[in-house]
Amino acid sequence: MSVRPRASASPLFTPHRTDRRSSRRAKADFTAAQAKARHAARPQDRRTATGPDPDLQPTYPSSGRPGPASARGGQLKLPAHRMTTAVASGAYPFLAEGGLGAQGIYVGQDVHAEASFCYDPFALYGRLEGFTNPNILLAGIIGMGKSALAKSLALRATAFGYKVYVPCDPKGEWTVVARELGGQTIALGPGLPGRLNPLDAPEKPYGISDKDWTTEVRKRRLLLLGSLAKTVLRRELHPMEHTALDIALDQVVAYTQQTGTTPLLGDVAFVLGSPQHLDAATGESSGRLGRAAEDLAHALRRMIHGDLGGMFDAPSTVRFDPSAPMLSIDLSRLGGTGDDTGLVLAMTCASAWMEAAISDPTAGRRWVIYDEAWRVMRHVALLERMQSQWKLSRGLGIANMMVIHRLSDLLTAGEVGSRGRALAEGLLTDCSTRIIYRQEADQLASAATLLGLTGVETQAVSALTKGRGLWKVAGRSFITQHLLHPAERGLFDTDARMSA
Repeated sequence: MSVRPRASASPLFTPHRTDRRSSRRAKADFTAAQAKARHAARPQDRRTATGPDPDLQPTYPSSGRPGPASARGGQLKLPAHRMTTAVASGAYPFLAEGGLGAQGIYVGQDVHAEASFCYDPFALYGRLEGFTNPNILLAGIIGMGKSALAKSLALRATAFGYKVYVPCDPKGEWTVVARELGGQTIALGPGLPGRLNPLDAPEKPYGISDKDWTTEVRKRRLLLLGSLAKTVLRRELHPMEHTALDIALDQVVAYTQQTGTTPLLGDVAFVLGSPQHLDAATGESSGRLGRAAEDLAHALRRMIHGDLGGMFDAPSTVRFDPSAPMLSIDLSRLGGTGDDTGLVLAMTCASAWMEAAISDPTAGRRWVIYDEAWRVMRHVALLERMQSQWKLSRGLGIANMMVIHRLSDLLTAGEVGSRGRALAEGLLTDCSTRIIYRQEADQLASAATLLGLTGVETQAVSALTKGRGLWKVAGRSFITQHLLHPAERGLFDTDARMSA
């Protein structure tokens, strides 16, 4: 048998001669002691359910505030108010917007709206206000999942009938993706069997006459030869060198038409190194044109017999099929020694090949992806080709994607005011979609300046986790978590060598 202790409060003794203030204080103390005694005598509440603190009491009962201030009884009447969703989004800024719609490629989850996030630049063009072009910039530090996003968008785009071209794959990561889709790839580099003939004539587009196409092919070959020579010489060509190049190409093409063969770079180098052939074509015997073409001949000879040989000295081993779902150029064996000359030459040839397929109006809509584009920023010739594709993206029906690590990579194109810097900044301006993955703390200022990020967006970029990025689409911002299918996760794994 247990006895519960009792608490009591006895009347306090107050002397007879006590002033009124002391008497009131004594009565107040006695009242407080009584309340304390009643509280101590109350049985302890043994609640086991989780919930709010039982000692916290609501301010008003569940029926609401009592009295006339409760607004019950029909005494309070407010006029009806009607507003649009645009006004409501401003009046209630804590609500998330509805996203870009359900049409397009599924990317993942909108973190704020907790809804699916879909994106298709071709579907958004003409439908979303301010979306002026389908070009995309993707930036993020290593290990945050930007490469997985680029591959995932390319892979899922093929399900919508889009074709994918990858003219630059410096790490060889797109080869397995192209093979999985049934596409084509060619690997270039020292010791590899792959060959790329810069003078190959592309397939004639539909609707062009043979005469017009012959003129177009000659023009493209001259531009390509000039770009290759400028890359090796590291300078612009002189007027007489342009003349020598024209004459050498015409003589080689005329000879191959008689023999039924394909023009090769070595044939052009041979004519440039033979002053008698150049003098005979111009009707001069002074030899001035032959002497002017000496540097040009040696530059092309380096691509055949020098340290750049083994890539452009024979007929092409693969002819790209424009109808293939994916075409890629594996350049992982080039540029590893710090000299990007071979990489730039291969990219120049690949870009020339793909331009023919891109310019075909019947080829459908395509994605052109420049992975590790920071290596391209240092070469004005490649930037000029990219700018042409960026400007003509709407007319050609292509969505260009440029993948870089940091926004400051755009600043490596040259000094302020240089042509390279202007071209790089122009590419950024012509991207209606900017996808920013996590950036280092020292890169936040340049990212905010180049992209016009707000303070909240800049803070969000610094705290992004793997697979989560800030999408800025025509001035609208979304935080999106990219979701991968298990099959994609194994296909896109770029950290295989880091695991056991």
